[in-house]
Amino acid sequence: MSQGSTAHTREIALASGDTVVLSWAGATDTGRRRESNQDSLLAEFPLFVVADGMGGHAGGEIASQRTVARLQEAVGAGEVSAATIETALIAAVQDITAHPDTTDEGTGTTLTGVFFTLIDGDAHWVSLNIGDSRVYLLRDGALSQVTTDHSVVQELITAGRLSPEEAEGHPYSNVITRAVGVSEALPPDYREFAVQDGDRFVICSDGLTKELTDYGIQHFLGLNPTPDAAVDAMLSAALENGGRDNVTVIVVDARRLPASSDSSSTAPIPVE
Repeated sequence: MSQGSTAHTREIALASGDTVVLSWAGATDTGRRRESNQDSLLAEFPLFVVADGMGGHAGGEIASQRTVARLQEAVGAGEVSAATIETALIAAVQDITAHPDTTDEGTGTTLTGVFFTLIDGDAHWVSLNIGDSRVYLLRDGALSQVTTDHSVVQELITAGRLSPEEAEGHPYSNVITRAVGVSEALPPDYREFAVQDGDRFVICSDGLTKELTDYGIQHFLGLNPTPDAAVDAMLSAALENGGRDNVTVIVVDARRLPASSDSSSTAPIPVE
């Protein structure tokens, strides 16, 4: 089961003189219907990801944990990029395949999240996604889904054969078309965009989106200005709404302070 999340903070000085302040928190819970938690998360600057494992026996747990462990090694090595992420995923697939408890051909894990990077000295986000875990961005008061699900249902929606409303409760709603798993090391989908003041990311497994609509996610972000409070509120709501699956959520907030800002007018920000 989960415990209350803890917020962490990091300041990044840019070449322009601006300062980006990131704050984040994350938590995971087994939920109310499952006996084990096959979700894993990594929330360590500059990488914030959620992995939702699948497969018989202990396969899903192995897949998500090994994927996160390999990505954590990349963070520890000091460089996070598309190249280092893909190298980590190749190693994770080898780990999953070689593990003695990986007995199911369907063993694998989703992977989704964002990482912070500097491009030409300026601050950028890069999202990554494999499977149907999701990244949402609240920017300028509007919530949008940054990632596109790799799922049978999403393909039907894209082809115009199914409406988003019809997708709710569809019998193939849990069938994904891409995963990190046995003999599969496809690169993630990436999306790059500049950091803006006030950005708020929600990175989550489908255990959250099964229980909360997009409106519900935005509602709880609005009620909870800090990432730890937002994580705890959404996790609690997902459990109260049924908790049918493992639930994992990370919230990452960004403030961008211009070089000309009067830092004395704001409260000191602790640095992790």
